[in-house]
Amino acid sequence: MKLHFYGADKEVTGSRHIVEVAGKKILMDCGLYQGRRKDEVDRNKNFSFDPKEIDIVIISHAHIDHSGNLPNLVKQGFNGPIYCTKPTAELLSYMLLDSAHIQEVEVEYLNEKKMAAGEELVEPLYVTEDVHATLPLIRPVSYEECLMVTPEVSACFHEAGHIIGSAITVLTMKENGVEKTLAYTGDLGRANMPLIQNPYQVEKVDYLMIESTYGNRLHDSLDDAEKDLEETVKKTAARGGKILIPAFSLGRTQEIIYALHKLSDEGRIPENLPIFVDSPLSVNLTQVFRANPQVLDQETHTDFLDKKEDPFKFNLLKYVTSVEESKALNNLNGPAIIISASGMMEHGRILHHLKNNIADHKNMLIVVGYQAVNTLGRKIVDKQKEVKIFGKPVHVGIEIKIMNAYSAHADKNDLLDYISKVEGLKKIILVHGEEDSQDDLKKSLIEAGRKDEDVFVPNFGDTLEL
Repeated sequence: MKLHFYGADKEVTGSRHIVEVAGKKILMDCGLYQGRRKDEVDRNKNFSFDPKEIDIVIISHAHIDHSGNLPNLVKQGFNGPIYCTKPTAELLSYMLLDSAHIQEVEVEYLNEKKMAAGEELVEPLYVTEDVHATLPLIRPVSYEECLMVTPEVSACFHEAGHIIGSAITVLTMKENGVEKTLAYTGDLGRANMPLIQNPYQVEKVDYLMIESTYGNRLHDSLDDAEKDLEETVKKTAARGGKILIPAFSLGRTQEIIYALHKLSDEGRIPENLPIFVDSPLSVNLTQVFRANPQVLDQETHTDFLDKKEDPFKFNLLKYVTSVEESKALNNLNGPAIIISASGMMEHGRILHHLKNNIADHKNMLIVVGYQAVNTLGRKIVDKQKEVKIFGKPVHVGIEIKIMNAYSAHADKNDLLDYISKVEGLKKIILVHGEEDSQDDLKKSLIEAGRKDEDVFVPNFGDTLEL
């Protein structure tokens, strides 16, 4: 039995891990790498393994850094089953089509420039037709369902608490009469977050492959975040500024809508403050939340669903889908909240809103999600005074507020607590984290009594014998 690591190794994007057992290869996640543009093209286009040799794929959740390269995998010869939870399957039909559309549009724009310069044209990583070839391969499963994915491997799917549909996968593997167990968390969520149920606690496995995004940081409390959001909105509205919230269309957008809904109901934000969700994808994904109330947490049922109220609809809120409506937001007079994708400010309509509002000190940028290295979001968070948007330099005058309490990732203490409750561990494998985060988490694990050799931090291309 072997584990091969081909993504999200000492970084947080492009999750791809292969479990090799009894002659079969199981790909755990197939995410897009996001970072330096030059690296993006190469690392996403060229797999470090042969897609034709992969027997099955298991997807932990629908975020693009965990699922977004599936159509390219199929394009290059994979034709086996893709297992994921039912909500994830529904989400993927939207997420992958949106990803293909983004790539098609970007390549069209780029090729116009290349044609004018007499340079060689480029092709998108994949197109809509590749997505349509991928979707029939998806096999939805239920939480707590266990199935034989190969003759020697069973997979059980449990709530990960990260986003709707996210799953911890526990593999029971047999080879040459020996049985071993591996749990893969995907992205591990936090307890007591809105909308999503708490993560399932794995009790006993031989190997735990766990994310480490915030392995060196602690989150603020959600109660403090709610008050912080209230005060930030009030302050910005009072000075006539716009509030921009770049948010992942899946998960973070719905959490922010939920929080603003509660603040509005309680009269804690101005009653005449318009709130816009400017993302067609977010509109579609929110429908998946509505269609799967059975997986939402008890608080959501108590606060809204049991009262026959929609958590994602209230008087101040307007969903924007058309390009014309989106452009009209640039001409708004007075304060407003605009929630738009993408979360790392690399693509989507948020770029247009940044272009028009980033220079004005009256405005506020609320950052509610992780910003990977080399993304526009990371450059802004790192307080660069000037950034490029659509290839042109713009001054960063906007006030920036970082609110990490809304993170859907477990923090350092959450991770340490989770690991401490897993019995029988032979190896803890840290993935999906930048190197400093992983180093800090490993040090804390050793301080807590683990041996150095018990904690494995893979490099890209490493293989671990199980």
